[in-house]
Amino acid sequence: MSKPSLSSHNRLVLRPVESKTGRLWIGLMADFLSLDDVDLEGRTVLVRVDINSPLEPTAKLFLDDTRIRRIIPTLNKLRKSKVVILAHQSRPGKYDFTSTLGHSRELGRLLGRNVKWVEDIHGKKALAAIEQLKDGEILMLNNVRMDEDEVKLKGDFERFSQTLMVQNLSMAADAFVNDAFACAHRNSPSIVGFTNTLPCIAGELMNHELKKLGQALDNPKRPCIAVLGGIKVDDSVVVTENMLKGDICDHVWVTGGVANLFLYLSGIDLGEGNIQFLKNELKDSWDSTVEKASNLLKNYPERIIMPSDVAVNVEGNRVDMPLSNLPIDAPIFDLGITSIRALSKGIKSAGTIILNGPAGVFENPDFAFGTIEMLNACAESEGYAVMGGGHTATLVSTHNLTSKMGHVSTGGGACLELLAGRKLPGIASLKESAKQFKFSISKPIDHQ
Repeated sequence: MSKPSLSSHNRLVLRPVESKTGRLWIGLMADFLSLDDVDLEGRTVLVRVDINSPLEPTAKLFLDDTRIRRIIPTLNKLRKSKVVILAHQSRPGKYDFTSTLGHSRELGRLLGRNVKWVEDIHGKKALAAIEQLKDGEILMLNNVRMDEDEVKLKGDFERFSQTLMVQNLSMAADAFVNDAFACAHRNSPSIVGFTNTLPCIAGELMNHELKKLGQALDNPKRPCIAVLGGIKVDDSVVVTENMLKGDICDHVWVTGGVANLFLYLSGIDLGEGNIQFLKNELKDSWDSTVEKASNLLKNYPERIIMPSDVAVNVEGNRVDMPLSNLPIDAPIFDLGITSIRALSKGIKSAGTIILNGPAGVFENPDFAFGTIEMLNACAESEGYAVMGGGHTATLVSTHNLTSKMGHVSTGGGACLELLAGRKLPGIASLKESAKQFKFSISKPIDHQ
């Protein structure tokens, strides 16, 4: 039996549910509700988004508004609803931890209409502002990470549902829309706390992400390859395991720190400095990661493709050398030229490319060659290329390659967790809520 698509639409007959403001019509996707399954006209809708944006340190001006732009399709779908936006910016203690006032203004500028803002999250000011909303109006609440429960509380759906944030906002709303794919791996009240209190619905961005990623993971065009790099070596090893054990990919090409680990475990002496760097990065996960990677090399020796040469930083200069010249005291900063050419050829001949993480220390122009050529190959390939979030997404955007890729994810950690086959709390919440609100509401939406 083939794996079900993440985005499959097996619709059931729409059914009416009583809300505090009338009838709320609910249909069902195979796994969770989408905005196409519900009629939210005239309803009060909580919308959790991820518009966490890079800010200029002094004036706190937006350096990139991409994430804000990406929520506009959901807001357009809800143009006849009363929309209440929940969002965060950074986290306590960081320089860019600020209110969402600037985000409301930037969103208003992009939409060409006013976006209200309140300096509150779930208290009297927030509830009064929600009560005053008219159809078609948008209100943004303050940074949800200014709520202590949001950043410190641990627990499950039921525990989070008991927080003041969830209790108060659930009383004021008819439905909850999760459009924060980039936060889907977070277990916090604003992401999963509404599971049992309101119908939880996937927003347009959430649906888009799952559809595009599902296209690569559920039924990839062959040959399918994964290209995994960066310094999150432990996570990439788990992704490698999921890709190979699940037969999602035919081959996994390793680059960056991931490649260095596999080379070391295959018997290549990298030099003490390079080995110690890996140990410092992996810290307590060194032993478990080594064990897992060693088993993968043993079980899938022909399906893990490692570099044949590397580029090292010798007193600030790029020096390409074959593996036979190792060990060396200088740090390994990139793939070698021969490996870059082989990887480019492999990418261009693949039907599906799943890529996450840079191939080297791309911040240094002399060692960005492997990463840039890898991305160019994806852009030139006729295959379906999926880019993970984080650094990879930023690099794709910086080099104006976004339109040439099959999909560039907005979620760094969330995308990596999904590729690793791990359960994402935000997605689990949507599925659980759909079960509860499938045919009828066991707990009336009428909270009055």
